[in-house]
Amino acid sequence: MAVCEDKEQDPRIRRIASSIRVVPDFPKKGIMFQDITTLLLDPKAFKDTADLFVERYTGKGISVVAGVEARGFIFGPPIALAIGAKFIPLRKPRKLPGEVISENYVLEYGTDCLQMHVDAVQPGERALVVDDLIATGGTLCAAISLLERAGAEVVECACVIELPELKGREKLNGKPLYILMESH
Repeated sequence: MAVCEDKEQDPRIRRIASSIRVVPDFPKKGIMFQDITTLLLDPKAFKDTADLFVERYTGKGISVVAGVEARGFIFGPPIALAIGAKFIPLRKPRKLPGEVISENYVLEYGTDCLQMHVDAVQPGERALVVDDLIATGGTLCAAISLLERAGAEVVECACVIELPELKGREKLNGKPLYILMESH
């Protein structure tokens, strides 16, 4: 796990990086799965993660934090509460009651779909998209698309981990991405 250069001096980043387990061949052969459940078992590292994001987004005029199912649901709500924003869950199909909009996307190891309630955001609201990791960028692109179709302005995407060799950042069409660390 590599710490981003501009964050090397912050001991919280090293604590977070050292708390993440890598599981080979999960969910299928050839995938090196970045397991953040071990980060969640370390209350100090988990708090550090939330604190770093809150420090970045406090006072930025963000009114919506959208978390991608399922691990975006872990990091998104504490950020939303701390910065005074609402939290919107971006879910897998058939998990939200009521009218939804959908976006299909390609994963590193398959395809999937995200859904959001049609009335979750109002036009002009400033949104932050949160997930644990960016790999190919498909999930974040789907999240951005859902929010923008509903009229939100996506300000930035935030992830704990980036897999830079999969070039997901390049697929975000210039949308800013903030990460805490890279995995190679």
